[in-house]
Amino acid sequence: MQKYAYLILICAIFIFDRWTKELIVERLPYLTSVPVTDFLNIVHARNYGGAFGFLSESPIGKYVLLFIPIAITVGLVVYLVAGRMPASLRTALCAVLGGAIGNLYDRLSFGYVIDFIDVYYRGYHWPAFNVADSAITLGIVGWLYLHLFSSSSSRE
Repeated sequence: MQKYAYLILICAIFIFDRWTKELIVERLPYLTSVPVTDFLNIVHARNYGGAFGFLSESPIGKYVLLFIPIAITVGLVVYLVAGRMPASLRTALCAVLGGAIGNLYDRLSFGYVIDFIDVYYRGYHWPAFNVADSAITLGIVGWLYLHLFSSSSSRE
């Protein structure tokens, strides 16, 4: 039963990511932005590269950015199904998996990832990101925290 709860978490991240991206595509023209606060805009951007636009100009980038997320997704699924781990680690990895599936869906469907969260300070903008990116980041931070600050017995 508990494994179904993790499946629900993965699906919830994917569905929330898709829903927010659909809202952006339907309601905000491409390359426009709406100010929210003094440090946050909602934008409609497309990322043809990896994290922060990595490999967006490379001719093989498209293939690399399909193969790596597929390999990570398959690896995470196998590890989550076969591995024994504490609930906290499983939750962190499910967040990474849910986000990876969300961005992989975009890349397979459109050839790019839809980004819409623009955080900035004065004229310095962090690259735009989305719900899937946030889930991946939080999952990796959780995984790192568990490995760096948990006793080895609690990770077994």
